[in-house]
Amino acid sequence: MNKILITGGAGFIGSTVASALTDQGITPVILDDFSKGRREFVVDRVFYEGDIADQALIDRVFTEHPDIDAALHCAAKIVVPESVAQPLHYYRENVAKTVDLLDGLERNGCRRVVFSSSASIYAPTLDARVDESSPVAAASPYARTKQMMEQVLHDWSTASPVRVIALRYFNPIGADPKLRTGLQDLNPTHALGKLIEAHTQGTPFTITGVDWATRDGSGIRDYIHIWDLARAHVAALTRFDEVVRPDADDRYRVINIGTGQGTTVRELVSAFEDAVGQNLAVREAEPRPGDVIGCYTASDNAHRLLGWTAQHTINDGVRDALAWRAKWAAQLAAG
Repeated sequence: MNKILITGGAGFIGSTVASALTDQGITPVILDDFSKGRREFVVDRVFYEGDIADQALIDRVFTEHPDIDAALHCAAKIVVPESVAQPLHYYRENVAKTVDLLDGLERNGCRRVVFSSSASIYAPTLDARVDESSPVAAASPYARTKQMMEQVLHDWSTASPVRVIALRYFNPIGADPKLRTGLQDLNPTHALGKLIEAHTQGTPFTITGVDWATRDGSGIRDYIHIWDLARAHVAALTRFDEVVRPDADDRYRVINIGTGQGTTVRELVSAFEDAVGQNLAVREAEPRPGDVIGCYTASDNAHRLLGWTAQHTINDGVRDALAWRAKWAAQLAAG
């Protein structure tokens, strides 16, 4: 592959995938509206500023880069409590605008699509283990937008020559190990972000939900280093025609991208304390709106289909997240 269109390519995941593609000699062509992305993350990269639903802009991108081989759709709103409070906003941004994007891709002959999906669509299981065949039952407007778009993409691939790989992400942590990009927010809302905030500000860390059916009552997640997640995208794109053949009857493929290891929030706290060499004050609270028990993947499909396995530990993720936060805070302070 020569060029890949990345929507949301100025965000945390999209920018890291762009770096991983560049390292492999593949040119990312980035489309982002900067609603969350950062201009610093697209320096020296092919970049278009605008909305994924802007048909004229999509046409311009493909006119100027007719050698784009595939599209990676990362652009989305992702904050669960915000989605509960603003469901129409999430359905408009994550569903309606994506359908417009797909129209533009189809019109311009882009027939390979990798979709950023989410493990949050899975229905709860007794042991929190899931694989690609597990039932789905999204529990928040955010998760439902991902579930809806998977159905849209499946129907689209059935009705047209387009082929789709949906990567169901588990819980990205860390930063690009070379510190080229990382989380845009100094104080993100996910568990590791809140741990870093508590550590740097000397405030208590709150475990939201302590009565889940897990080994210690806290929620469980599959924490995957962002660089491993980026590597999985490169593998999905470079092996696309092997994973979903042009002559296949089913041109839609789902692949879970996680470590295969379940880590509870309490265990994440312990790993964080080990990484920083300091104990944190911890308090407990009720689950936030939209919170779920969580899950981790038990599937080996990513290894079988993509030749991919996770290589980084939780401690690696904590280390790189802290290093990125220090660098990013200094850059923002310097203006």
